[in-house]
Amino acid sequence: MIEKIKHLLSEAENLQAHNAEELESLRLKYLSKKGLVNQLMADFRNVPAEQKREVGILINRAKDALTARFADLKAALATTDDDHSDLDLTRTPYPIRLGTRHPLSIVTHEIVDIFSRMGFTLADGPEVEDDWHVFGAMNFAEDHPARDMQDTFFIESHPDVLLRTHTSSVQSRVMEQNQPPIRVICPGRVYRNEAISARAHCFFHQVEGLYIDRDVSFTDLKQVLLTFAREMFGPDTRIRLRPSYFPFTEPSAEMDISCNICGGEGCAFCKHTGWVEILGCGMVDPNVLEANGIDPNVYKGYAFGMGIERITNLKYQVKDLRLFSENDVRFLEEFMAAN
Repeated sequence: MIEKIKHLLSEAENLQAHNAEELESLRLKYLSKKGLVNQLMADFRNVPAEQKREVGILINRAKDALTARFADLKAALATTDDDHSDLDLTRTPYPIRLGTRHPLSIVTHEIVDIFSRMGFTLADGPEVEDDWHVFGAMNFAEDHPARDMQDTFFIESHPDVLLRTHTSSVQSRVMEQNQPPIRVICPGRVYRNEAISARAHCFFHQVEGLYIDRDVSFTDLKQVLLTFAREMFGPDTRIRLRPSYFPFTEPSAEMDISCNICGGEGCAFCKHTGWVEILGCGMVDPNVLEANGIDPNVYKGYAFGMGIERITNLKYQVKDLRLFSENDVRFLEEFMAAN
C-alpha cells in the first residue's frame, strides 16, 4: 500500500498535458470519484492499525500533490492560450468589408431631413391597412379604378384589408387622432399589383407630406416645394406646376423640376423638354378633412407625395428599378461614398 502511494507521488511530479482535454482526462483518472486517490481511501480501511497514521499522511500528501500539479498545468495552458507574442502590433488592421446604407435609405433620410428643417415631423403607419384609411378617408369613390384587383393587393380572407397603395393612409390616421395644426412627413413602403420591369415594381417607396392649419394657401405649398427642390437638386433648380387630378386634393397639380442633368437645356434624360416630373400635390379636398373629423370651414391644408425611387433615379441616374430590391453587393457598394 505504501509503495503504491509513493509510486503515485512520483507520477504526480511528472504529469504533463498539452491541452485542456488531456488535462481533464488526467484529473478524472486521479481525482474523480472513481479515480486512483479515492480507490486508495477505500483500501485504507484494510490497512493494519499500526500503519494507518503513516498511510493516511501519504494519501493526503498524494492528493495535495496531484491537486497542485493540475493547478500548475491549467495555469500553464491558460498562459499558452493567451500568448500573443507572435502578433505584429505595428501591422495595420486586417481588412473588414464595411457595409453601406441602401440608396433608397440615403435619399429617404435626406428628404426627411429637408422637410424636418421646415417644421415637418415624422409619422408612420401600418403597411397592412383597411379599405377606409387607404381609400374611403381619401375621397376615393366606391367604383374608383384603384380599388380594382389589378392595382391593389387585397387580403383574400378579409376583403376590406389590403396592402396600402400609398402612404396617404398615414395622413388619415394622423388627422383622426390630432386636431390642427398638423405638419407631418410620411415615408414608407407601398404595394401595387403591377408587372415587375425596369420601370415598375409591385412594391416601391413613397414620401407624402401634409400641412393643415388656418389660412393655408397654394402659395405656401409652392414655396415649400421650391425650397425642397433646391435643397435636394441644387440652388439653381426651377420648378413648374401643371394642373392634374387626385381624389384627395382640389385643386391638384404635378410638379416638374428643371432637368438636373442638362440644367434645363434639353437632353435624352428629360426627353429634350428640359423638365422632369417628380411629385403630385394640391390643396386637401374639404371632403377629406370632413371625413377625418376636421372642420373644412375653419381649416385648410395642402398635401404632396413623391416616389423615393423616382428621386433616387434623378439623383443617381439609376435607370432600372429592379436594382433597388435585388441586393446586389456590387450595386450597393457604388453608394458607399454617399454614406
